[in-house]
Amino acid sequence: MTRAFYIILAAQFFSSLADNALLAASVVLLIEMHADPSQQPLLKAFFTISYVVLAPFVGAFADSRPKGNVMFITNLIKVFGAAIMLFGLHPMLAYAVVGLGAAAYSPAKYGIITELLPPEKLVAANGWIEAATILSIIFGTVLGASLATPTIQSLLTHALPASFSLSPATSAILIICFVYLFAALLNRQIGDTGIRYSAQAHTPIKLMQDFWHCNMTLWRDKLGQISLAITTILWGMAAVMQFIVLDWAQEDLGQTLQESFRMQAVVGIGSTIGAVLASRYVAMRRTTAVIPLGMVIGSMLLLLLVIDRVFLAFPLMIVFGAVAGFFLVPMNAMLQHRGYVLLSAGHSIAVQNFNENLSILIMLGMYAALKYFHVPLHSSILVFLTLITGLMALMYRWYLYNKKHHNADRLIDEMSHHEHV
Repeated sequence: MTRAFYIILAAQFFSSLADNALLAASVVLLIEMHADPSQQPLLKAFFTISYVVLAPFVGAFADSRPKGNVMFITNLIKVFGAAIMLFGLHPMLAYAVVGLGAAAYSPAKYGIITELLPPEKLVAANGWIEAATILSIIFGTVLGASLATPTIQSLLTHALPASFSLSPATSAILIICFVYLFAALLNRQIGDTGIRYSAQAHTPIKLMQDFWHCNMTLWRDKLGQISLAITTILWGMAAVMQFIVLDWAQEDLGQTLQESFRMQAVVGIGSTIGAVLASRYVAMRRTTAVIPLGMVIGSMLLLLLVIDRVFLAFPLMIVFGAVAGFFLVPMNAMLQHRGYVLLSAGHSIAVQNFNENLSILIMLGMYAALKYFHVPLHSSILVFLTLITGLMALMYRWYLYNKKHHNADRLIDEMSHHEHV
């Protein structure tokens, strides 16, 4: 791996650390505001909506200039989005501004990896990126919950002018702004890869037409459509699991809000283990071998209905995260390589983000609706268990059909050939 890759890795860690710390602090802020509990999953939905709405534009933006520059600009947008929470803007609206920065950041982050590294290193690179992202989720979630306490509030109150009033949640948000700023400064250290793409469209209509063409190109590819469908479902499930685990830890395990965020972090530990194992043991030509694991992930939700002891919950969360991480990394690598071959780095990631975040919006909307109508937690878990397991079974059958009738393995062989060229 190159020096630039490790700078990207560090910048990704701190930017994602701040994203997840801000989510935890925003949940605490909603509680301070006595907001309806159904608004908590909607925080993530407001963050995500920019990925969907801006998808036709962010890929072209990422490909229009050096990606380190793009990542610097978008982290500054995140700083602004977090900062306006301190001045009274509703957390959901402010988090949507942060999502605007994140949506534009993502194609540049993943796109520069395909520019820097050869195909045979993409699984390993994705493993490192995924591990860094998951570690940032672990530490970010705990950091956000830990900073949003009266102790930190008291320390900052003594350090700031008397006219600057802070609550525990806004104390955490102020510190998180500086984490975003540090990530932005790291982005300034990323060199220009020298890769340039053809002139980008500039009118909204043309950009949307180009995006739709890119979207359909990837969906028509007999291997790309499988990996895109699977990652789309998986990211929607992952977003919902954040809030299911938060509610489950409080209702079934009797934990406090801060302790519940730590339970989320345990899932991240397992995911890190799975991501590292995948990057070590799953070659690009073997990525489709992990597809049946999707059904295992869905069925594991059943265990949430019977476990009500913390000492049993911890190993379950680790195993759950490990299986998910081991599954996600090869699927991401396969999708990125097909997208890079068929489209361009920025456009392919924008397509991926559009579909995956549309899934997140739909699934978070479902969970928010279930909470709004006071559906019992165990019933909600059963809804998502059935949905995810069934969809993953369909994905596996779809792959087998493409393998048999469209010789999808030929595309895997092409990727394997790239590894040895």
